[in-house]
Amino acid sequence: MVDKVTIAPQGPEFSELVQGYWRLADWGMTPQERLTFLKKHIELGVTTVDHADIYGGYECEKLFGEALALDKSLRSDIQIVTKCDINLCTPKNPDRKINHYDTSASHIYQSVNNSLERLGVDDIDLLLIHRPDVLMDADEVAEAFSELHKVGKVKHFGVSNFTPRQFELLQSRVSKSLVTNQVEINPLNFEVAHDGTLDQLQMLRTRPMAWSCLAGGEIFAGQTEQAKRVREELELIRQEVGAQSIDQVIFAWIRRLPSKPLPIIGSGKIDRVKAAVDSLDIELTREQWYRVWLASKGHGVP
Repeated sequence: MVDKVTIAPQGPEFSELVQGYWRLADWGMTPQERLTFLKKHIELGVTTVDHADIYGGYECEKLFGEALALDKSLRSDIQIVTKCDINLCTPKNPDRKINHYDTSASHIYQSVNNSLERLGVDDIDLLLIHRPDVLMDADEVAEAFSELHKVGKVKHFGVSNFTPRQFELLQSRVSKSLVTNQVEINPLNFEVAHDGTLDQLQMLRTRPMAWSCLAGGEIFAGQTEQAKRVREELELIRQEVGAQSIDQVIFAWIRRLPSKPLPIIGSGKIDRVKAAVDSLDIELTREQWYRVWLASKGHGVP
């Protein structure tokens, strides 16, 4: 069973593992099957769900909302995370010439209202700015956040893929603490462990959320020298710790970081979710953790 943790001072309580729904449109599930999957991972204690307005070409929130509408009582059992600021060129938006970012107050309001409608809920537990926007006016974002909180549409705010300096800039303007920075963390790409991002979050006692934990499958099937080295080392460690699969070792490797990331599970198969839950019992030694580091980097520590 997955425990709940407070992810930041004055922050919300989330499950230690988060169910990601960015591929929901590819799972081929009926609304009832989506509801069954949701209920099953809630039973496992995975109660926090991760969305974004753009996932599935703006369809995933709607598909999730259709399932939730079949049993509205489940809303009180889950914590909903969603994101905004990426504008995609899609058939629904024929006037857009390129994909771009938009952190204007008007876009944030519109995006939140659209997400609430698609999800079929009255409020969002956590809203993230999805990607750093060079044209972001921090005062304008702060005003939007304040208004959304005041009217009860969003409970908490955070960011995704921000550098420490970008995080500091926005935090300097908003009255409520930013409660997370959702960043990519996996054995093939963990630059955030070295560029100050995770150091900053540990300093603030704010837990990151980790996306692409399995590197989009590259760890399992990639043919680069890096992927091969990492795969072989993970398999050796899997045998040492008695894990069912190397993805369990990966989740344990991410959770070993002192900033205590919340890994996001991307699979729509409940057996994979159960395997991720079982990984919470795996603890890696420092040497095992650095063996993965070495395999990824291709050289020893300085």
